[in-house]
Amino acid sequence: MATVDIVHTDQAPKAIGPYSQATIVGNLVYTAGQVALDPTSMEVVAGGVADQTVQVMKNLAAVLAAAGTDFSKVVKTTVFLVDMADFAAMNEVYGKVFGSHRPARSTVAVVGLPRGVRVEIECVASR
Repeated sequence: MATVDIVHTDQAPKAIGPYSQATIVGNLVYTAGQVALDPTSMEVVAGGVADQTVQVMKNLAAVLAAAGTDFSKVVKTTVFLVDMADFAAMNEVYGKVFGSHRPARSTVAVVGLPRGVRVEIECVASR
């Protein structure tokens, strides 16, 4: 059986349940979904879905860095939105972060997300 390494960083919000910020198996990093929590206060950042997506991407960047990788090596993301009307605002921030890199992506509408946030994003990256 492959070894599973656990990733933890204080630069991203601590897990709010029984899970890890990310796990590493071989050369792949699997992040937990990140929401718009400030890692210091553990409070949801103010603003709409664009502001929340900015914080989500900061949190993901911190987790990926702690795992020894970055956005340029992300191969797949899953985006969860409570309202597909937020897609364009989320997508604008997401596109700026990834630039010309285009990982595979799924975007799913959900009934609700933790702490009442509007967006959650998880990813898989290589190292």
